[in-house]
Amino acid sequence: MNQRQVIAIFEQTRVAVVVVNFNGADYLITCLTALAAQSRTPDLVVVVDNYSQDGSIEEASTRFPQHQYLRNTSNLGFAAGNNQALALCNEQNMEYVALVNPDAFPQDTWLAELLSVARKNPALGSVASRMMEYGCHDRVDGTGDVYHIFGIARRRGHKQAMQAEWLEEGEVFGACAGAALYRMDALNAVGFFDADFFCYMEDVDLAYRLQLCGYRCRYCPDAVVQHVGSASTGYRSNFSVYHGQRNLIWTFFKNTPGPLLVLLLPGHIIVNLMALGLGLVRGQFLVVLRAKIDALKGLKIFLEKRKFIQKARSLPLSQNWQMLSKSMRPRF
Repeated sequence: MNQRQVIAIFEQTRVAVVVVNFNGADYLITCLTALAAQSRTPDLVVVVDNYSQDGSIEEASTRFPQHQYLRNTSNLGFAAGNNQALALCNEQNMEYVALVNPDAFPQDTWLAELLSVARKNPALGSVASRMMEYGCHDRVDGTGDVYHIFGIARRRGHKQAMQAEWLEEGEVFGACAGAALYRMDALNAVGFFDADFFCYMEDVDLAYRLQLCGYRCRYCPDAVVQHVGSASTGYRSNFSVYHGQRNLIWTFFKNTPGPLLVLLLPGHIIVNLMALGLGLVRGQFLVVLRAKIDALKGLKIFLEKRKFIQKARSLPLSQNWQMLSKSMRPRF
């Protein structure tokens, strides 16, 4: 197969880009402008608006009328908002869908680089981007997600200075959904985002389910975005802390296979007690406490979901163990 044939197949791949917006007036237009400059033009751009009140969706639809807009009459959250767009992508026979946050601004080769990695690795379920801190070109925001054996998730390289290792392609646990590519058939196989999460950890939960069914994730260092981060919810705000701490428990219990769940549960309990202590130090003890109580109240629903997830699991326990981080200093 010659280079021209390869390019033809590449261009025939149908790919959509999804942006979920909530009061993103400061960033949404910049994001959509970056998408318009992609060397590989998306076949479809879907903007889901979660009842913004800042005029951002009106300005976007005026400046980019070619996109499809889904306007909700309430804030459904990141997970449910993306699910709406993914259903639309199914209807329009998209093979891949890239997700990008309104405060993430892709370089012009971002989508092409993600697709290139996906096409070369058919077993992948997702591809992670190299996320750099906005306005700081030598500081990393994330290079794929890491999941610790005790249930803590973090972005690899988060807030670290740029190093040579972040320029190396390789497998990671999962992709941060703030800038990621997914195979639609993989998503259809394991299910979309869990809408009960509302936001935070929903991409980690999805990554775990993909891994359990044999869909790996690969980090693409050449797919670069500049990411502001926490633009809608605020860094370490009560909102983000509550949802992150609640969903941490749900992710662990939903996805961890039985033998590992028994083995790792004591460590998971200690991690949650540590979170309460850290909340006390940061003046957010009641927020963290409420998150933990609500997580336990809702656990029955997730234990029911767990039955279907574990029944569909094809990943051997040994490989499950290998893909988890064992760092002695997991970070909240």
